[in-house]
Amino acid sequence: MKKVLTFLCACFMCVFSCMCFVACKKPSKAGTVRINEVTHSVFYAPLYLAINLGFMKEEGIKVELTNGGGSDVSMTALLSGSADIALMGPETVVYVEAAGSTNHPVVFGQLTKKDGSFLISKTKYETFDFSKDLTGKTAIIGRKGGMPAMTFEWICNNAGIYGDKDCTFDTKTAFNMMASVFDTTDAEFCTMFEPTASEFVEAGKGYYVGSVGEFSGEIPYTCFMAYPEYISKNKDTVNGFLRAIKKAYLYITTHSSLEVAEGLKASFDGSSVESLAKAVEKYLEIDAWSNSPAMSKDSYNRLISVLKNSGTLSKDKNVEFSKVVDNTLANEI
Repeated sequence: MKKVLTFLCACFMCVFSCMCFVACKKPSKAGTVRINEVTHSVFYAPLYLAINLGFMKEEGIKVELTNGGGSDVSMTALLSGSADIALMGPETVVYVEAAGSTNHPVVFGQLTKKDGSFLISKTKYETFDFSKDLTGKTAIIGRKGGMPAMTFEWICNNAGIYGDKDCTFDTKTAFNMMASVFDTTDAEFCTMFEPTASEFVEAGKGYYVGSVGEFSGEIPYTCFMAYPEYISKNKDTVNGFLRAIKKAYLYITTHSSLEVAEGLKASFDGSSVESLAKAVEKYLEIDAWSNSPAMSKDSYNRLISVLKNSGTLSKDKNVEFSKVVDNTLANEI
């Protein structure tokens, strides 16, 4: 993860050394919010529903959504001024604060509160014991330094299982290749997000072991962040944005999974309504989405524990909650 931290620091140096250039960037049009999402996933369903069902429009907001395809790209979009808001993991801001920056984006709203991946096995388990059933096995868990891999390692380490001596953690397989590599190799386990997990299981290729998010407990997994200056100058817009997200969450909890899937369809051309509905059901089962956009200190502290366990954040480094999170507007929703 040192490479990620180094990259983010480099981004700041590059952007700050070019402040004149950034200042000349064309600002958002009135009522338009430019959002850069770290990736495109059913896991972020409330955002897409807020757009597709007109909740953003009701708040006078037009959304321009861009897929960053990685936390480094999404953070750079904020730093360079090409995005107003980024949807990504809060660990990115933790790293920037830990690096000593005094002017960086802050989290103003939380979208997901648990890891959204599921542990899939080629063997069916009636009960699963990490310390016993993972020993001597290989698990494909995502890229090294990514939250899915760090969270899974944290769970295993708490159970006394370590990748360097008890089992093998594959952290080199690309995210979009994890399922296919799992299917064609001798690896016994793989973590997958929905709807990939459901489709893999329904194809008879594997079995659900459990939810990584339930194994770990609440962690502020995906959040909305922006520069404090943007938030203060666009308070009504940010308030409206959070209200629209809240409306979308309430829609999910008060409508059938098929109705929710119909609302998501416009954002997922390659997925069937049935597949989207099953993904929604799985995320509802584990209570993955935040019912409030305000982040709790307890969940933040768990995030810090995950980062320190992975070594991406020094064990003696304290990153204050108030330096990373601003719940002011979230508490008003």
